[in-house]
Amino acid sequence: MAKIPDPLALALDRLRKNPPDPARPVLLAGPTASGKSALALRLAQSQGRVIVNADALQVYDMWQVLSARPDAADCALVPHYLYGTVARDQDWSVGHWLRDVSRLLGAHPNPIIVGGTGLYFRALTEGLVEIPPTPPALREQADLRLASEGAGALLAELDPQTRAQIDAANPARVQRAWEVLHATGTGLAQWQARTPPPVLPISQATAFVIHPQVEWLNARIDSRFAVMMAQGALEEARAALPHWNPAAPWAKAIGAPELIAHLKGHMSLPEAQQAATLATRQYAKRQRTWFRNRMRAWIPLV
Repeated sequence: MAKIPDPLALALDRLRKNPPDPARPVLLAGPTASGKSALALRLAQSQGRVIVNADALQVYDMWQVLSARPDAADCALVPHYLYGTVARDQDWSVGHWLRDVSRLLGAHPNPIIVGGTGLYFRALTEGLVEIPPTPPALREQADLRLASEGAGALLAELDPQTRAQIDAANPARVQRAWEVLHATGTGLAQWQARTPPPVLPISQATAFVIHPQVEWLNARIDSRFAVMMAQGALEEARAALPHWNPAAPWAKAIGAPELIAHLKGHMSLPEAQQAATLATRQYAKRQRTWFRNRMRAWIPLV
């Protein structure tokens, strides 16, 4: 069987031959474990840029290892922003992230914004409407109904316009739409129709996306989780155990629910590692689908 080329090496070679305009921001998206953080670091060093996080889990301070956050050595080479800055009990949303990125763009007009959270990139380049927050009691009701009745029950109660547009296979999106409708009396689709102009139109940036071969990526995911375990992933999960709330945004870190299940005695450690690796593969597949469908105007590096 022919060896699968390393996409990081291919991407670096392409950037050396055709470097992006150093005066324009660079957007760099890719699935988990695709090497995008390392690529961003190399490009930032070569062009004197700073790096801004666009990963919804790397913002949380409790997940250094499990979120594969850049370490101290990388951060000493190039300034990194919006990594590990959010506490578990702190409100955080794509709106918070967008406001922080807007401020950073004022101070650093040519950053590399790198990550795998498609919703962050969409808000940045297409705009984001400010929707009032969901009251805690309503959020608790939605959590309970999702757990007991499933996403289909919430989906059936959405307004027709939102129901026609939403990703019905994504329970988190369905719950969010249900919360918006019941908190504001206005459907999510109607809110989105009021979206203001974007902070950074894609025409004003150089936007790259990484599409690694699935076999290469799955092998890298398998080996990377083993490395994470050696680096202290289980200890991170143990520290989070007293505060564990599976409905909390920070609890969505890939691998965390499986390690928590092990710590609670629900599965063995090998079973938890296997389940976490499978969950990471599934997450990467969802990311690849998003990038193919929503980032067709982006430049594929590999």
